[in-house]
Amino acid sequence: MEAPAYLTGQLLLAMPGIGDARFQRAVIALCAHDQDGALGIGIGRIVPRLRLHDLLGQLEIDPGVAPDVPVHFGGPVEPQRGFVLHAQDWSGEDTLLVGSRWALSGTLDVLRAIAAGEGPSRWLIALGYAGWGEGQLDTEMKLNGWFATPGDDRLVFEGATETRWAEAFAAAGIDTRLLTTETGHA
Repeated sequence: MEAPAYLTGQLLLAMPGIGDARFQRAVIALCAHDQDGALGIGIGRIVPRLRLHDLLGQLEIDPGVAPDVPVHFGGPVEPQRGFVLHAQDWSGEDTLLVGSRWALSGTLDVLRAIAAGEGPSRWLIALGYAGWGEGQLDTEMKLNGWFATPGDDRLVFEGATETRWAEAFAAAGIDTRLLTTETGHA
């Protein structure tokens, strides 16, 4: 199933002064965006003291060959619900294709495949998601709450979590030291 268009497959970077502490320096991989709303997975922060093997143990899945990587804070909505943002070389029960860039899965089959060494080639695990109602993200974009930039697989799957925000802005040619919460008039 193909995700709706608009900004799908891009990274949303929270602008300074977004006004919501949960999204300070947030990096969101936008997975769905249409007239009804939007859904994204946060990839800019990790859940403290939670790693993949802990999560698999809670789900009674043998970690097998899965590396014991950190789990990302996907967003404040349904923080107990897990998601795997991954390459499109694997598909499971409910996999959503995110444009031509990524795929998103939210069922245990992807975790079992990763543990068995049969999952996607690139992936990250997140708990929760960021969600916007009808027109909400569009409004926040117009108010300069978010900056959209093309999704970069290297940044998403290989970049250091703590530097993703600044690196994504730098890839777009923006020096984060020059960003401000002040606005002016010419």
